[in-house]
Amino acid sequence: MEVEIREPKTKKQLDSYYALRRKILRKPWNQPRGSEKDERESESIHIMAVVGGKFVGVGRVHFNSEEEAEIRYIAVEESYRGKGVGSTILDALEARAKAKCAKYALLNSSETLTGFYKKCGYRIIEPVHKIFGAIPHWKMKKEL
Repeated sequence: MEVEIREPKTKKQLDSYYALRRKILRKPWNQPRGSEKDERESESIHIMAVVGGKFVGVGRVHFNSEEEAEIRYIAVEESYRGKGVGSTILDALEARAKAKCAKYALLNSSETLTGFYKKCGYRIIEPVHKIFGAIPHWKMKKEL
């Protein structure tokens, strides 16, 4: 399966990007519309994964310093999980961070996805907050 990575450029693409992010990362926990965005959107690099012309995944990276990139909001349509879409998104975000001279990437992973991120070269640093008061998360780091 070929996964194409694009950066959303048009309003329609951005609307689809945020809609998928909300559908997967916020709606299942009854979070309000708008909670899928934060104050770092305008300074971030956003990407979309497309398979056979269908928009199936999203992800974002922003910079906390010149050396530190933070990856957030990776989301993949359920029927495309386990098929390499998530790792393709992660690889693309890491490549963009590295191209801007980041030395390492941080992310917060739900407990259920730490195995995936470990396979991608991340290591657990420490436990962090529980999302929505219920979902344990771990801060993870990878040298780029």
